[in-house]
Amino acid sequence: MTKTKLELTWIGKDKRPRLEPRILLEDSKKSYHATNKFSENDIFDNKVIKGDNLLALKALEREYTGKIKCVFIDPPYNTGSAFSYYDDGLEHSIWLGLMRDRLEILRNLLTDDGSLWITIDDNEAHYLKVLGDEVFGRSNFVANIVWQKFHSVKTNSKYGISQAHDHILVFKKSDAMSDFNLLSMDEDALKVYKNPDNDSRGRWRTAPLTVSLLGGARGAAYAKTGISTGIYEIISPTGKVHLPSKGRCWISKNGFEELLADNRIWWGKDGNAVPMKKVFLNESGGKKIASTFWDHHEAGSNKTANEEQKILNIAKESFPTPKPEKLMERILSLATNKGDLVLDSFAGSGTTGAVAHKMGRRWIMVELGEHCHTYIIPRLKKVIDGEDKGGVTESIGWQGGGGFRYYKLAPSLMKKDQWDNWVINPEYNQEMLVEAMCKLEGYTYMPSETEYWNHGKGSETDFIYVTTQTLTDQQLQAISEEVGEGRTLLIIASAWRSNNIDRFTNLTLKKIPNSIIKACEWGHDDYSLNVQNLPMSEPDIEDKPKAKKVKNTQEQSQVTGDLFGDQT
Repeated sequence: MTKTKLELTWIGKDKRPRLEPRILLEDSKKSYHATNKFSENDIFDNKVIKGDNLLALKALEREYTGKIKCVFIDPPYNTGSAFSYYDDGLEHSIWLGLMRDRLEILRNLLTDDGSLWITIDDNEAHYLKVLGDEVFGRSNFVANIVWQKFHSVKTNSKYGISQAHDHILVFKKSDAMSDFNLLSMDEDALKVYKNPDNDSRGRWRTAPLTVSLLGGARGAAYAKTGISTGIYEIISPTGKVHLPSKGRCWISKNGFEELLADNRIWWGKDGNAVPMKKVFLNESGGKKIASTFWDHHEAGSNKTANEEQKILNIAKESFPTPKPEKLMERILSLATNKGDLVLDSFAGSGTTGAVAHKMGRRWIMVELGEHCHTYIIPRLKKVIDGEDKGGVTESIGWQGGGGFRYYKLAPSLMKKDQWDNWVINPEYNQEMLVEAMCKLEGYTYMPSETEYWNHGKGSETDFIYVTTQTLTDQQLQAISEEVGEGRTLLIIASAWRSNNIDRFTNLTLKKIPNSIIKACEWGHDDYSLNVQNLPMSEPDIEDKPKAKKVKNTQEQSQVTGDLFGDQT
């Protein structure tokens, strides 16, 4: 029987933006660095990027592909709420399309052992899980963590059920990622360790001696033979016989006998209990494995985040949906180590950068809203100056230091003139034009100090030269000779005069702007989660029956594997 692959289908899924790879322009007046060096590990090359986050991700792609260890995003939840910072009420299909476009670039940016963490609520969580499976692969889904964002019950809740949690969907880039880091034990975790038998090795807790009988190679072998070496009798000191429970099997006999000989088996106070392994506190290093439920004591809550905002005392109007610093500290503790690079392309209130900075991680944040200036930058300045006394500052022992650079997206490289013709944007100077063309053609911008024609490289032997001049035959001859054998050069020029350019076998020539007009969408500055800014969004026509948006939904669902039902 042929297996049918089901895919998440939505209106406009086949419509993808042709993104312009913009350059980033630093505004040194908004960049900020500590006046004093606090330690040798101070980090200064962090980035705050102001602008549309999809264009910003595209701008980062060339330099940062395969370099981001952890991506955390807290996208608008598409709930229909009227937020002052976001238009968070997009039609379902458009929201999915926008998220797909972002996830694909984010996956490219991750290191092979990197991970993506997304906070979302019930409104889109399950669709986003399937979308993430498509982009990352189902086998790369790690976990759905339930975070307790509210710890009080709302009496006016819809249907009489008070929503208390958000989801945190976790995906890995590939199988190159090993286990996440362990978490430090809190007081509640330490209470589990006791010493009822006065073992000289100190306090311990119990752990099962059984594993799944049906999983992996063990399960495959059992399915074929109906026999397992893990199914055997264990006899307690009192003579009671124990067998593993249904669907489980013991660890190997040799493993059990080694534990028994080392007094690492606990039979209960009366010696009759199911045998358990003793796990000693002094061997755990004070660390524990994370679970998929994070309560507000462990990871903070919305109330915690609001209290942190009050301590910061930055703006009269508080940010509506901040994340607590304890939540971000927990994620970064699991997914990163000091010096790793963290990205948040929905920066919001700036919690990711603030906590990453305190924890000694490098970071990049992207934010479109004006609160990038009114909230995020003032918050980061307080962190750098050691004036942020809230959040995880005390528990980490943060005192200040480091800095960040502020960037904005450059305007579109092409714009239409008064006669409706595409021309190079006059806001671009020569340096900006060269960098933009390097990015557009897939070259690394690295102007040579000795070779005037060498503006960047695509490989060790392939280079690029960008000029607005009209090159003569003599100039092309001279450049070709300087490039020499074994190297190639792409020349982007306004024009050239030569009777036989084919003789320059190491040169490839392109004219600007003609050669790039169809390369991408020029002059499109806003791909934000705002329905009126989207090229795929078409206004409703009053005399067009809305039912025609999705024709025969049941039939479509059967044919395409549409998981949306009658959603339009």
